[in-house]
Amino acid sequence: MKPEFLLPAPIRPDRPFDGRRRVVIDRVFPEIDGGRFPVKRVEGERMTAEADIFTDGADTIVAELLYRRKGDAEWSASPMTHLGNDRWSSAFGVGAPGMYEYTVRAWVDHFETWRKGLRKKLDAGQDVSLDLRIGATLVELGAARAADEDAGTLHHYVGLLTVGASEAALGEGLAAAMRRAPEKAMATLYDKILLLQIDQKKAGFSTWYELFPRSWAEEPGRHGTFRDCMKLLPRIALMGFDVLYLPPIHPIGVTKRKGKNNALVAGPEDPGSCWAIGSADGGHTSVHPELGTMEEFEAFVREAEKHGISVALDIAFQCSPDHPWVKEHPQWFRWRPDGTVQFAENPPKRYEDILPIDFESADWQNLWIALRDVFLFWIDKGVKIFRVDNPHTKGFAFWEWVLGSIREEHPDTMFLAEAFTRPKLMARLAKGGYTHSYTYFTWRNTKYELQEYLTELTQTELREYMRPNFWPNTPDILHEELQGGSRARFIIRFVLAATLSSNYGMYGPAYELCEHAPFPGKEEYIDSEKYEIKQWELDRPGNIRSEIAMVNRIRHNNPALQQTSDITFVTIDVSRGQEHDQLIGYVKCSPDGENVILTVVTLDDRNTRGGWLRFPLEKFGLPHTERFTVEDLISGRTYEWNGEWNYVELNPHQMPAHIFRVNLPS
Repeated sequence: MKPEFLLPAPIRPDRPFDGRRRVVIDRVFPEIDGGRFPVKRVEGERMTAEADIFTDGADTIVAELLYRRKGDAEWSASPMTHLGNDRWSSAFGVGAPGMYEYTVRAWVDHFETWRKGLRKKLDAGQDVSLDLRIGATLVELGAARAADEDAGTLHHYVGLLTVGASEAALGEGLAAAMRRAPEKAMATLYDKILLLQIDQKKAGFSTWYELFPRSWAEEPGRHGTFRDCMKLLPRIALMGFDVLYLPPIHPIGVTKRKGKNNALVAGPEDPGSCWAIGSADGGHTSVHPELGTMEEFEAFVREAEKHGISVALDIAFQCSPDHPWVKEHPQWFRWRPDGTVQFAENPPKRYEDILPIDFESADWQNLWIALRDVFLFWIDKGVKIFRVDNPHTKGFAFWEWVLGSIREEHPDTMFLAEAFTRPKLMARLAKGGYTHSYTYFTWRNTKYELQEYLTELTQTELREYMRPNFWPNTPDILHEELQGGSRARFIIRFVLAATLSSNYGMYGPAYELCEHAPFPGKEEYIDSEKYEIKQWELDRPGNIRSEIAMVNRIRHNNPALQQTSDITFVTIDVSRGQEHDQLIGYVKCSPDGENVILTVVTLDDRNTRGGWLRFPLEKFGLPHTERFTVEDLISGRTYEWNGEWNYVELNPHQMPAHIFRVNLPS
C-alpha cells in the first residue's frame, strides 16, 4: 500500500504542486512589496530583471523572462543570461503606456546536460556508445515536441546517434533544433506575476513651468484670461518648457475669502485664493468666468500642444463653503456639534475659506466616484497631466483605486504628487500610482546633502517606482537660499534641479526674475500671487531667462540628462586628498553609452572656486592616463584633458556651472 504524505501547498494556484520541478527561482528584482505594487518604466525604455535561479546537482538550467500587456493571453519570452553565482538576468523593450506583467520561468535542460557530459567523456577518451543511445532517446522526445521542419531534422539526428555518430551529437545544428523544442513540462514558474507600469515619455523627461493665468492680462488691473495666456505660449516654448502647469482655474468662493498676504478679511477687489474652490458659478468641473469659457480653455490646450507644450491642471480636492457639493452632498463633509461645517485647520493656522472632504464619510463610494469623474471630465477636455494638491491628506486606498481605474482607460495620463511630507508617505503615494513626486530637493543645499539624497533616490529601491521632480521654488516656498536675492544663487539652484533630475519645474516668472522678497520669518513670498493678481515686468534687468533657455536646450540635445538614475558623483579636491565642499560634480550617461555629460556646479555664489577633479575613466574601461577632450556646452570652449585628474574653476559672477560633453576615445 502506498504510504500517505502531505503534499506542500501549490506556490501558484494555476500550477498544482509537482515534486519533479527541481529548479528554484528566488530573489527576483525588481519586485515592490512582494509584487503588491508595480515597477515603473517609460515607453521606449528597457526593463531589466534579475533572479537567483538554481537546482540541485550540476544539471544545466534554461531560464527566461516572461512578459505581456495585462489582459493578453499570450506571454512573450526573453532568454535570461547567467551572471555568475546563480544570478540570472534579462531585459526587454517596453511598449506603449499601460500596465504590463512579468515573471520568470526556468527548467532543467536534460539534453544540454547530456551533451556537456558527452563532451567531457570524449575528451577523456572514454567509450560513449551507451551515452549516444541515451542521447538518441532525448532527441526523439525532442522531435515529438518540435514543429514539423525541426521534427524531421531531429529524427535524422536520432538515426545518426543510434549508429554512433558522436560528431553529430556535438554539432550546432542539433543543439539549435533542440533549443527550439524545449522540455518545459517540468518548468518552474516564479510564484508571483509582477506588475510593470509603462508611462508616456514625458514621465521620464519633462520641463515644467507654473503660472497663474489671472496675472497675464496686458492691461493693468484687468483679470487675465485663457486668450491672454495663449500669447505667452511661444515665449514659454522658446525657454524650453514642455509642461505648463496652471493652479486651480475654477470659480473661487466668497465666504471667508482670503485677502492679500493671506489676510483673514478680503477687500472688495481681492480675487481670493485659487485653492478655495467653488462658488455659485460651479465647482471642480467649471472654469472661473473671468478666465473665459470652457471652449476657450479647450482652444488654449490645443494651441499649447501646437507649441509642444502639455497643459497640466491642479487638482485640489477641497471646497470653499460656497461649493455646490456642500449643499448637494453635505454627507461628504464633517459637521461640528453647533451645526457648522468643519473648515481646514493646522493649529494655530485656520483656513476658513477651505472645507476638507471627509474620506471617512459613510457615503465614501459615491464620493470616490465623484472625485474620479473630476479627472475624467478634464481628460475629456484634452488634459492628460495633473498636479495633485496635498494627496497625503486623502486616503491611500482612494488614490490606488482612482489612479488605477483612470489608467485602465487612459494609460497615457500623468499625476504629480504635491506632498512635501514624511518619506514613507511620499513613497506610498508613488507606489500607489503617482507618476511624479515632489521631493526634498528644495531643502538639500550642501554638497553632502545633495549627494546623499540623490544616492537615496537613484541607488535604492526608490528608483524603481518613485520619479523625482525637482522644484527650486513654488508659490508656497521661497527657501532661505534664495531670499538673499543673488542672481548667481538662482542660477545655481536652477542648474542643479535641471541636471540632477530629468524632471524639474519652476514657478514663474518669479524664478527667472529672481524674486526673493520673503514674508518676514517665513519660507514664503511676500505679496504672494496666491492671494492677488500680479503685474510682471518680464524683461526686468537681472533676469535669468537666457540662462534657463540655454540649459533647457542642452537638456533636450543630450540624452544623458534625460534620465535620473545613472549618476556618478566625482571627487573634486581643493588639493590632492582634501575634498572640496563648495564644488560638486557628477557624470551622467545615455542608455546607449554614446552621450556622456559631466556637470560641475559651485555652491558658492560669491567667490571664485577651483579644484582638482577626478574623472572616473575606469567607469568607461579606460586607463587612468587616457587623454580626452571635454566641451563646455555653456561657454562653447573645448579643453584637452590629460588623464583622470584635471583642474576646474568657476566664477559665479560669470557662470556658476560647467556642463561638459565628454568626448572619450572609442
